[in-house]
Amino acid sequence: MGTNGFEDELLNRASYVEDVLKEYLPKEEGYARTVIEAMNYSLLAGGKRLRPVMMMEAYKLFAGDDADMSVVHPFMAAMEMIHTYSLVHDDLPAMDNDEYRRGRKTTHVVYGPGMATLAGDGLLNLAFETAISGAARGKALSAYDGEQSSRYLEALSILSTKAGIYGMVGGQCADIVAEDTTYSDIEEAKSVLHYIDENKTGALIESSLMIGAVLGGASFSHVQKIERAGSNVGIAFQIQDDILDIEGDETELGKPIGSDIKNGKSTYVSIYGMDAAKARVKELSDEAQDILKELGFEESFLGNLFSYLIYRKK
Repeated sequence: MGTNGFEDELLNRASYVEDVLKEYLPKEEGYARTVIEAMNYSLLAGGKRLRPVMMMEAYKLFAGDDADMSVVHPFMAAMEMIHTYSLVHDDLPAMDNDEYRRGRKTTHVVYGPGMATLAGDGLLNLAFETAISGAARGKALSAYDGEQSSRYLEALSILSTKAGIYGMVGGQCADIVAEDTTYSDIEEAKSVLHYIDENKTGALIESSLMIGAVLGGASFSHVQKIERAGSNVGIAFQIQDDILDIEGDETELGKPIGSDIKNGKSTYVSIYGMDAAKARVKELSDEAQDILKELGFEESFLGNLFSYLIYRKK
């Protein structure tokens, strides 16, 4: 599939996710109307909807193209709500203090920092309300061969763990601490950087793939493999981001390059060098594709999506 053809397919899937999201939007009414408006403003800001797309594709690979999509819809919506809440909080003055995201004003600029904070809180809570409701009302699924037999409970466990202190939030914490820390031990610096990339970026990618696989009927061993693939994609995605911050085209990226160097931020490139960074991206990409081949999914949209994300130019 050519690049243009793939991007068209990705846009079609993002549009599908958009329609799913709209089914779960809270009504903008009552005394909580303002925070709900801020939540919906944030959630409908656009984007490629990569995480719910990955979840959907993993689900279809294991369940089959004719599978009941209503099983995974609530979890797709929940994942995008969690991702969006993290962006709303990242943009706050106390964090990155960004005024624009995806070409329009960020939530705190439009609604104020206080209401934006509540909007992020509301989206996180709504994510679990949505996923739990979907699990409670979803059709019966086959037993899972992991520690718990319920596939819905396993999916909820993955969602909560990967989004929390042992996942994305933990990675964000380490990233903030690292900004004010100078590491004299290079091995410690490498360990911290790996932890940040694995959790801040990788955790939601891993959980999207894992939840899709679990709900789609995958075995425990197959879910472990898809988790490893997601880890590779997440880390490679971040390393490529570090590379683009130096070699990228500002017009194509839509943002200035060189911000990592300017801010004195430790990246894979600054620690290992550009050649090693590019070599690591290829290694991680090849490993992720090998895992898909082991699972029999090498000729899949998901495999093309992995390559697209890892080797992107913007």
